[in-house]
Amino acid sequence: MNGTVNKVILIGHLGDNVKLHYFEGGNCIGRFPLATNEIYINKSTNEKISSTEWHNLVVRNKAAELCEKYLSKGDKIYVEGRIKSRQWQSDDGVAKFTTEIQVTEFTFLSLKKEIEQKHAAEFKYDALNNKPSIEITDNEDLPY
Repeated sequence: MNGTVNKVILIGHLGDNVKLHYFEGGNCIGRFPLATNEIYINKSTNEKISSTEWHNLVVRNKAAELCEKYLSKGDKIYVEGRIKSRQWQSDDGVAKFTTEIQVTEFTFLSLKKEIEQKHAAEFKYDALNNKPSIEITDNEDLPY
């Protein structure tokens, strides 16, 4: 072990739909913003303060396709991943920088499409090992 850890765990809501980009050879990448919120009380004013942090998430290949298919803006998701910073040069020669979360695992916590499809679902995906686990229960069979 090299003595370092780069691990991120987030629970938040999608700020937009998943955008897919396909490459030659069939691989793809999906990108979407995730919002996390923090609420605290300002001790000097007793005022409730709410702040939102935005995270740029990146998923790849089958994981990206699953996210694009089932997630919509506003849906809640649990993700695990690692922080990755990168830089590139824009068309006008300006150096650009971004920090992203490279998603390695995720669980869908709430889906708007779930209501439309009359299904309750828990979606878990291990992107590193390409192992989906999808359990779907028809709401009509539930006793509540």
